[in-house]
Amino acid sequence: MSTLLRRAAVAFVAAAMLATSATAASAAQSATAAAPSSGFDDWSCKPSAAHPEPLVLLHGLGGNGPGNYSYLGPFLAAKGYCAFTLTYGQATPAIPVGGTVSIIQSAAEIEAFIDRVRTATGAAKVDIVGHSEGGFHSIYGPKVRGYAGKVAKVIALAPPTHGTTFGGLVSVGDYLGLRPLVDQVLRDFGCPACDQIIVGGSEVQKLTAGPIAQPGVKYTVIASRADLLVTPHETSFIRETGVRNEFVQDSCPLDPVGHVGLAFDPSVAQLVANALDPAHAHSVLCGFGPPL
Repeated sequence: MSTLLRRAAVAFVAAAMLATSATAASAAQSATAAAPSSGFDDWSCKPSAAHPEPLVLLHGLGGNGPGNYSYLGPFLAAKGYCAFTLTYGQATPAIPVGGTVSIIQSAAEIEAFIDRVRTATGAAKVDIVGHSEGGFHSIYGPKVRGYAGKVAKVIALAPPTHGTTFGGLVSVGDYLGLRPLVDQVLRDFGCPACDQIIVGGSEVQKLTAGPIAQPGVKYTVIASRADLLVTPHETSFIRETGVRNEFVQDSCPLDPVGHVGLAFDPSVAQLVANALDPAHAHSVLCGFGPPL
């Protein structure tokens, strides 16, 4: 091949490679542009620069992810977050009621889900919002399972952090219309988690042995003075440096919201949004959450 032909061939190949590269870059940019930067249980969601950590939403005992977060999930997605939930701790896949199996088993499922969210979104860390038993897991996992390095913020709604004197946490299922299914699960499989998160429960002891809050994680605990399930109310709080503990009634004195209602109260939803993004916090418009 003559020198002229070789040069022409090299030029042709280089041009083809450049065109292919440009096309690939354009396709990648188009794909990025097409990926939503907010959404609830949308696995194509890619976090925005404004909200780089996706949210993992953990339900209460006797509930499930889609039901427990039917209000708060879409609310946070509308604020610009990629939010994901799951139903953990199911005694049987045939019944959509979670959180009744051993805390240890559920905690492993939750960590695996966190890893799935991180992989899907490309995020190094997640923020966790947990309600009731889910609040307990949001605090328990980073310490006891040791994955604090995967978590940026924890917002726990009425977690039985130090154990609760009342074992009726399955009432979350009542509000979601799942009571017949909850009763079936309890009758057929029992509730190992119930015994583990009462005062003196085995997993409460693990959590409260030494400092609870883990370095690098920002914690907010929100409770209600009208809570009839997690009692005494201050059992939820983590009295450690750097942890923000608040009652809903500190911001909204007349809000009668109860334990289950925390996940369905617009006032609480704004408190959660403020805890997730304190640099852009908004005033809380007080309302009346469900007194259950």
